[in-house]
Amino acid sequence: MKGVIVLALKEMVSERFGKGKWGKALAKAGIDKEPEILPASNVDDKIVLAVVNSLCEVLGISLAQAADAFGDYWVNVYSQKIYQAYYIGVETAKKFLLKMDSIHVASTKDLPDATPPRFEYEWKNDKTLIMKYKSKRGLIDFVVGLIKGVGKFYKEDLKVTKLGDDRVEIVFP
Repeated sequence: MKGVIVLALKEMVSERFGKGKWGKALAKAGIDKEPEILPASNVDDKIVLAVVNSLCEVLGISLAQAADAFGDYWVNVYSQKIYQAYYIGVETAKKFLLKMDSIHVASTKDLPDATPPRFEYEWKNDKTLIMKYKSKRGLIDFVVGLIKGVGKFYKEDLKVTKLGDDRVEIVFP
């Protein structure tokens, strides 16, 4: 996983839950000294997932709640600082979500060893989109959180339902 994700997670936890919570989660995950991470760094998925699970314990929240908090923070705070160009000219949540696959490809094309998730789209009807999540990481709860964050960013009341480990249903207003 790219370091930018870990840096955003650390920033979110520090700002929303307190700086000490990040350190407690690292310790609980068996990390004695915080490593220096750069945005383009490769961070072992197992380590990131261990930290996320420890964060859930330290914060007393479920994985789904952590994923929703991260999705909201990533879309509405963090990405606005470094990935704002991807939002230019995109007026709706629907249009943004339909660009997510190409955004992941474009934003990681110059990063060595990047393995971003990929997305496929299927329309159930004119208001209902099925997004298929393709990744070995198994982070579908984070996809749900990110989609909810996109809805909040565009001020649209999206109905988001996880259909399994690799599919999400989005009903647009």
